[in-house]
Amino acid sequence: MLENPSLRITEIFYSLQGETATVGLPTVFIRLTGCPLRCQYCDTAYAFSGGKKMMLTEVLAHVAEYKPRYITVTGGEPLAQAACLPLLHALCDAGYTVSLETSGALDVSAVDERVVKILDLKTPGSLEVKKNRFENIAHLNAQDQVKFVICDRKDYDWAHQILNQYQLPQHCEVLFSPSHSQLAAKDLAQWIIEDNLPVRMQLQMHKYIWGDERGR
Repeated sequence: MLENPSLRITEIFYSLQGETATVGLPTVFIRLTGCPLRCQYCDTAYAFSGGKKMMLTEVLAHVAEYKPRYITVTGGEPLAQAACLPLLHALCDAGYTVSLETSGALDVSAVDERVVKILDLKTPGSLEVKKNRFENIAHLNAQDQVKFVICDRKDYDWAHQILNQYQLPQHCEVLFSPSHSQLAAKDLAQWIIEDNLPVRMQLQMHKYIWGDERGR
């Protein structure tokens, strides 16, 4: 493993975490460039290509300027870059609380155990359901989270089935999110209540504050 590998970075910014168990906490986001998926609701398509080449030491120095406590490595699909693994390791060594937002289409077994893995299992409505790597579930622990973006009732029923089939609540926390502008939050909330699901419903808080403004 190279001690100072290069990464392709779309953006590094400081904002409030809009989702997951640390919602509302000031967080530095490191958005890596590139993604092998094309989810129909993707709101970060600008991260599919381009970006800026940065050495790992440059990324660490940039992050340190914010004096953060929490770091989220996201994309795109961050694990599409091999250098994501040493980046995660270095961030943990620096003392940050680190989370990784990953599609679940790529192997997470080599991710540093100190990293909180947020596995975004793709529903049928995403149009990328066939890319799910369900073997990843075996590598989750209690600090990790599985996320479902729900586009409609079909997606909800599918997610409910996967929840039971893989006994996800026994592995980690489960998050259900309505696809922004595609499913009314009230509808998803009602379905979860009616079925008494052991999941946390979440909204994309950052979109209610800043809309689709990039870097938020």
